[in-house]
Amino acid sequence: MSEHDVLSAVRGLTPAVRERAAEAEAARCIPVATIKELTEAGVFRLLQPRRYGGYAADPMIFLSCLRELARACGSTGWVTGVLSVNTWQLGLFDVRAQDDVWGTDRDARICLSLAPVGKVAVVPDGYLLSGRWSFASGCDHADWVLLGAIVRDDAGNPVGMRTFLLPSSEFRIDPVWDTVGLRGTGSNDIVVEEVFVPTHRTISASQVTAPVRPGHAVNPEPVYRLPLGSLFTTSISAPIVGMAEAAYESYLAAMRHRIRISGRGTPAAEDPFAQIRAGRAASEIDAAWLQLSRNISEIYDCAKEGNEPPIRLRTRLRRDQVLATERAMAAVDLLMANAGGGAMRTGDHVLQRAWRDVHTGRGHTTNDPERALVLFGRSEFGFDVEDPML
Repeated sequence: MSEHDVLSAVRGLTPAVRERAAEAEAARCIPVATIKELTEAGVFRLLQPRRYGGYAADPMIFLSCLRELARACGSTGWVTGVLSVNTWQLGLFDVRAQDDVWGTDRDARICLSLAPVGKVAVVPDGYLLSGRWSFASGCDHADWVLLGAIVRDDAGNPVGMRTFLLPSSEFRIDPVWDTVGLRGTGSNDIVVEEVFVPTHRTISASQVTAPVRPGHAVNPEPVYRLPLGSLFTTSISAPIVGMAEAAYESYLAAMRHRIRISGRGTPAAEDPFAQIRAGRAASEIDAAWLQLSRNISEIYDCAKEGNEPPIRLRTRLRRDQVLATERAMAAVDLLMANAGGGAMRTGDHVLQRAWRDVHTGRGHTTNDPERALVLFGRSEFGFDVEDPML
């Protein structure tokens, strides 16, 4: 199979994924059958290094898969994105860490919680790690976890952030995830109690953001030269655009069958105001996807040419990434406000689920518009710009 075959396979899986969307919500976890099908289709290998049987694929193929899956089930698109980006991130680690994970199981999956809330003690040949981390999407299906923490010196002063890699045998999942939207993501807490992590299973923030990372010694493919911020943030917005597309399709279908009392019994689809809303929503969704596509494609072109992407391109990507989420949310809000009381009923309603999912996804830290837009503005005015998500 090629990476394009994976995208075709994903499109073939979406009817079954859509049928399980309500099941995912009820269980607060992606169904095992869905994870199995995605694994067999090669989705989780898209961003895996070729030396371990992966595709090291064009990121647009990957993002297109997320969009397709999120159209069928927002939670599934979200979890697929998170687990896959973690695979990509492992490709930046020391080769010994990669061998630890994929040496015996090339289908091993990795969840993540990067907020630096853990407690770290420096010990010979590694670190002792303890703490509780939240929002580890897809952790019920993960064999390993990546956790963020601040390393401090003997006086308690921070000396740098690191990401720690632990197998599932060394952490516990606390099933606390119970939300309005993205219920199926299973974004539970990870609990660790004084676990030894060897140095080679860690990577510093400075190494991750450097032009040359440890994993480049064995993974020469251009996808591993992408900035962390470009892939990580875009993989959050891409499924949100897919969710908005699902809402739009559901709205059109509902309006074709809805009869307006105020319209003397005429179909709601004949209402010019409903038609205007459809036009506005469709344009917002299209604009979101087109800008995401343009930016990630241009950054990937830089990586293929061996060039460091310019700061304006990085800040533009973050600008358009947060606005893609805003546009998607605005489009869904526009449709939901005109969908009538039926859309508010509990049950398996696609538009309502998308509305809840998009608003929940908007709360992710990478979707903070002010934080991203100020980066672009500072760059435009010639000021220095620094941010780990660039």
